[in-house]
Amino acid sequence: MSIHKNLRFSFSALVVLFFLWGLLTSLNDILVPHLKAAFDLKHWQAQLIQFFFFGAYFLMSVPSGMIIRKIGYKKGIVVGLVLMGLGCFLFYPASIVKIYGVFLLALFVLASGITILQVAANPYVAIIGPEETAASRLNLAQGFNSLGHTIAPLFGAWLILQNKEVVDVETVQGPYVFLALALLAVGGVFSFLKLPAIAYEGEGDRSGFRLWDYPHLYLGALAIFCYVGAEIAVGSFLVEYFKSDPSIQLDVKTAGRYVAYYWGGAMTGRFLGALALDGSEKNQSKMLKMLGIPALAFAVAFLANYLSGAETASTFGFLAILLLNYLAFVFGKHTPSSILSLFALCNMALLLVTMLSKGQLALWSVLGIGLFNSIMWSNIFTLAIARLKTFTSIGSSILVMMIAGGAIIPLLQGLFADVNGIGVKFSFLVPMVAYAYLVYYGRVGYAKMGNK
Repeated sequence: MSIHKNLRFSFSALVVLFFLWGLLTSLNDILVPHLKAAFDLKHWQAQLIQFFFFGAYFLMSVPSGMIIRKIGYKKGIVVGLVLMGLGCFLFYPASIVKIYGVFLLALFVLASGITILQVAANPYVAIIGPEETAASRLNLAQGFNSLGHTIAPLFGAWLILQNKEVVDVETVQGPYVFLALALLAVGGVFSFLKLPAIAYEGEGDRSGFRLWDYPHLYLGALAIFCYVGAEIAVGSFLVEYFKSDPSIQLDVKTAGRYVAYYWGGAMTGRFLGALALDGSEKNQSKMLKMLGIPALAFAVAFLANYLSGAETASTFGFLAILLLNYLAFVFGKHTPSSILSLFALCNMALLLVTMLSKGQLALWSVLGIGLFNSIMWSNIFTLAIARLKTFTSIGSSILVMMIAGGAIIPLLQGLFADVNGIGVKFSFLVPMVAYAYLVYYGRVGYAKMGNK
């Protein structure tokens, strides 16, 4: 990856943004069980955390474009960071007054800042160096986003979750105030950075665009909705599932730490996917390089558990799902559509196993879903914007708005989990239906190109 010397610091600062919004997004998986216990909420009420957070993406994506068009990308980044910092600061008064609605307001403000940041930061990463290495820089930045996702459950389990009957909501104060200060500090740095000026290209020329002329786009938008919703729903219920299932019964802090395997698996799978879908390498060389990625992921997990004094035997369950994911990459046809449908089918199977099994098999089956989620966003996005030509930016905006699936599907799963006789374990039927649609899109839906 080539970056001009005087822009390296700017690129490093941009990478920090990707890390921060990944961390703050994944931290919701810790907030859900914590606030559920603190306010004695039903499952669907606890999932309002994800509803308000991801609902902001849907409501704020168009206003974010308008803000950036008016003030520019650099100032847009600063505004996004300040808004995120304000959202984090609101957790302090929310924990003092102990009103759930104030927490939801804080999450909406925080997510609104992240939305502005996403619209502004991605183009800067693309233009911060040579055009031919733009994809490499974006992949590296996304890797740090996944790192934030992976670290957040460990950070949150350590500082926020409590193994107590009466949960103290004030444990959120320290972590979120610290994050608020960090966000404002990064915003201060960006306000002084000399970044190149670029024109806003968020909306494109809409004349002549009719959504119904592009079935693969609107079917792909529904696929993004299902993918994001299913991924967030599964992550949101992990702590509650591991805590409440009689055959697993982890304490809340330990359950929170296990969520890191879910998001760490997604990060590992993205690196595997980058190699598997690279047509420039010979298969034999590619397979050997790919084998090193799960080996490294297992070694890191084993070492982290050993150094922290945690049980190292648990990492062998992680190794099993790493190998399963590797085999799926090896024996699957290396095209975005086929890998998407295969991995969605694997996730349906893993959800079925976790609902019908007990103990460690049930635990690692649901955690393995993170690995198979890994390539879904990029593969769906690529398939959905194919042949849009001058309407690509419009298609991209529609797809980003469908991140709202993270608001709706977890809420639906919460409603199912509250039904007597279903509970948390069998509420995973909801994301299972979402993955079934992804099987359809990967096999048939993406090819419906319409008349254009």
